[in-house]
Amino acid sequence: MTKRIVVLGAGSAGTMVANKLARQLGEEIKKREVEVTLISNTEKHIYQPGYLFIAFNEKPSEHFIRKQDTLVHRHVNLVYDDVEKIDVEKKTVKGKKQYQYDYLVIATGSHPDFDSVPGLREGAHNFYTLDGAERLRDDLAAMEKGKILITIDVPHKCPAAPLELALMLDDYYRKNGRRKDIEIKYSYPIGRIHSLVPVAEWALPQFEKRDIKYETFFNLEEVDPKRKVAITMDGSEHEYDMLITIPAHTGAKAVIDSGIGDESGFIPTNRTTLKMVGHDDVYVIGDATNLPISKAGSTAHYQSESLVANIISRLSGRPETAVYNGKVACFLENSLEDASMITFDYNNPPQPAETSDLLHWFKAVYNELYWLNAKGIL
Repeated sequence: MTKRIVVLGAGSAGTMVANKLARQLGEEIKKREVEVTLISNTEKHIYQPGYLFIAFNEKPSEHFIRKQDTLVHRHVNLVYDDVEKIDVEKKTVKGKKQYQYDYLVIATGSHPDFDSVPGLREGAHNFYTLDGAERLRDDLAAMEKGKILITIDVPHKCPAAPLELALMLDDYYRKNGRRKDIEIKYSYPIGRIHSLVPVAEWALPQFEKRDIKYETFFNLEEVDPKRKVAITMDGSEHEYDMLITIPAHTGAKAVIDSGIGDESGFIPTNRTTLKMVGHDDVYVIGDATNLPISKAGSTAHYQSESLVANIISRLSGRPETAVYNGKVACFLENSLEDASMITFDYNNPPQPAETSDLLHWFKAVYNELYWLNAKGIL
């Protein structure tokens, strides 16, 4: 009997998993012993870290977009559907069609909630969507003077991106000669400028050296688009000429509607096996998990290695012994020309590397190599 593996979600995590499975199970798929189905709700695959580079007009939008079917291995059954219900008891995924599975990989990602704060959708710019990044690009280029306010809610994917935005904004306006007329203010909801202490300590001297203003314990409660005012939970008002927001993210609607996530729609997941808590046949990867680690593409990459190894072992009748150790790697852009980098895992805290133009170049190279990663080659 054919073993059916369904991968739900065709972003970075889902596409990588499906392709790695197909590459390593080619013979079994040919013999119809195994079937790998990847369910996508869009025909476009977007490299989301590219949004930041779109915002600064470093690359055009189309540079970071591919057709999904050009990335998927021929042994993967790619289907387009909007999944509405995941039934882990009946082992089915339901959209326009119903998909039965023996093993399910949930890779439904995380999604910015622009309705989480009144007035946010109408009053703020963002770089967490394609439309948002393009609009921000045009308005940053047109801005001659004024105050840019950056607000952040948690959780959100690409945890370093808001810091990178502030540092890159400073460089962007210095290069075009407008920095003296533009104030940049960065805010963060806890008592430092990033949740990871080493990252906060890496960025803080740059903020102070480059006159990037910052405020901690800044928790946004309302935005008044007409007055251009951001109101925090303590009742204070903060004026802006441009508001750039990183809203709190939630899990996918299908996860929330299926009742299998926590209060934010993220799925309770075992930190080493990546199995949904209480379900031996459901694996969770990338942003869809509730694990307290960075929601980033590199997280999904490292998770995919152990997850795929365990599924293949299971299909072969061997024990699942591969373990995800919490590894994450992240570039930290310091300007439009140099960067740092961190790697860390469950047992080793991050320590930013010395900032250099070489690391910025490595990041640019990875932006081009990503497509090989998505194909399961790297």
